[in-house]
Amino acid sequence: MKKYFAHETAILDEGCQIGENTKIWHFTHIMSDAVIGQNCVVGQNVMISNRVTLGNNVKVQNNVSVYEGVTCEDDVFLGPSMVFTNVINPRAFIERKQEFRPTLVRRGATIGANATVVCGHTIGCYAMIGAGAVVTHDVPDYALMTGVPARQIGWVSENGCRLAFDKNGVAVCPESGQKFQLSDNHVKKVE
Repeated sequence: MKKYFAHETAILDEGCQIGENTKIWHFTHIMSDAVIGQNCVVGQNVMISNRVTLGNNVKVQNNVSVYEGVTCEDDVFLGPSMVFTNVINPRAFIERKQEFRPTLVRRGATIGANATVVCGHTIGCYAMIGAGAVVTHDVPDYALMTGVPARQIGWVSENGCRLAFDKNGVAVCPESGQKFQLSDNHVKKVE
């Protein structure tokens, strides 16, 4: 007995793995070698390719294609119509499947609506990619990225609040009260 929900219009290829309490909505296609964790929400008109892994509590909004080579850790948010690529120089008349480059989206990261992530890069833990940004290089943990190409404009907490660091490199999330330390252009949560 399945322990997830899939809308009747969804296509789930034999062999795909779907975790408990996951919800898959209208006109979505999950390919045979895809692995989706528990408590995920996969929106309308989404395609999850072979050899894609989504961790637990991942939210994939409408109109997103997650191509082969993408791994999203737990608690990742993929905004509406955001785009992943998996080949650097695609041509319709040249097959380049052997050139697929992996993309890793680390725990808790958010990728905003209509953003594009060029393959072969890592989006750091709890990073926030603004709507419409184009990511062309690795993104540090907790970084706030906007623009085309995406550039870092600040830091965010795990709650997604902008962090303001004092002269000692310490910031406090205004929502959670968590403390963060900035050192050598890297942010870490203070336990």
